[in-house]
Amino acid sequence: MPGFKGLAVPGPTNMPFEVRQAMDVALEDHRAPDFPSFTKPLLEDLKKVFRTENGHVIVFPGSGTGGWEAAIANTLSPGDKVLASVFGQFSYLWVDLCKRFGLEVDAIDVEWGRGVPVDEYEARLAADKEHKIKAVLVCHNETATGVTSDVAAVRRVLDGLGHPALLFVDGVSSIASLEFRMEEWGVDVAVSGSQKGFMMPTGLAIVGVSQKALAAKTTATMPTCFFDFGDMLKTNADGYFPYTPAATLLRGLRASVDMLLDEGLDNVAKRHRRLADGVRAAVDAWGLSNCAQGPEWHSDTVTAIVVPEGFDANDVIKTAYHRYDLSLGAGLSKVAGKVFRIGHLGWLNEIMVMQALGGVEMAMRDVGIPFEPGAGTGAAVKSFSATAEAAPGTVKTAA
Repeated sequence: MPGFKGLAVPGPTNMPFEVRQAMDVALEDHRAPDFPSFTKPLLEDLKKVFRTENGHVIVFPGSGTGGWEAAIANTLSPGDKVLASVFGQFSYLWVDLCKRFGLEVDAIDVEWGRGVPVDEYEARLAADKEHKIKAVLVCHNETATGVTSDVAAVRRVLDGLGHPALLFVDGVSSIASLEFRMEEWGVDVAVSGSQKGFMMPTGLAIVGVSQKALAAKTTATMPTCFFDFGDMLKTNADGYFPYTPAATLLRGLRASVDMLLDEGLDNVAKRHRRLADGVRAAVDAWGLSNCAQGPEWHSDTVTAIVVPEGFDANDVIKTAYHRYDLSLGAGLSKVAGKVFRIGHLGWLNEIMVMQALGGVEMAMRDVGIPFEPGAGTGAAVKSFSATAEAAPGTVKTAA
């Protein structure tokens, strides 16, 4: 089919031309004398994206899963206890990884569609008088269900109780898209990946690390090699890496960080909220349900949409892909066949969201889901128009 394919999954996301062009370079010598003049400013600017001054950002070849592994392997020892909650596929997978590394995991099962149970975290931490819990895991944005949790609230609990546990955050589908304040929120390890808010191909695990987490490494006994914080920071200090870095991806990351900082991180978060509001307006107008069970859980980077009883969400996904060249996110694990997901993060504007919503309407109509054609797209138009800032040469009129 002619024309561009529509990519409306929650990762990988659409890649800007600036990032593509930045990576279209000849391979380079990663040990060249002038390589540090490129890497040192990049690593410093990544700290601005994570919003940390005293911490470090480490870039590994890998994905978010590698970042999860780095978080626990560098700071904990076999048998250590961690507190976590499971409310979607990715929060479950991080817990599973912890168990494979021999950690004792207190994993609170939460209904999918809700997020981190802050009150239950507080109760478990308050009861931990001997401070056996060494780390607390928070999935900031559960991509499988479109649920965002309150990281700052978990930090307030830890501080209020005087509990010394480390705070680990999965920010794979939130950092560089949603508001994220590593230092202000007291996050000790923040994990992200290149393929979502950073608008790049998969291939980089981007990990923020606090001084407290680095201090924990001195007593941790997990074996580390590829994901070793110490090896990375020692060579990064001189602008190099302990092994061959993904230099081409680093060039793309430079362009990505420039775009994020030029737009301004507050503006990035506002744009994502506005686009998400348009998608949520469409879902309401279709008469369908958001998997996230209330506004307090709504994600601004992905919406998981529940199909009516008797329909299979996979039929919507397949029809959108094969008939209209639109990729939608599938439901995972417990919500497989029950939801389809629209990713609205990264390099994205109103027109691109409208393309996705139009494709969804055509696919839903084809599979027989009852709704009024144009209801969702119309609701999104109203939402975007009502919140549009007048650009030079345009006239904003009353609705």
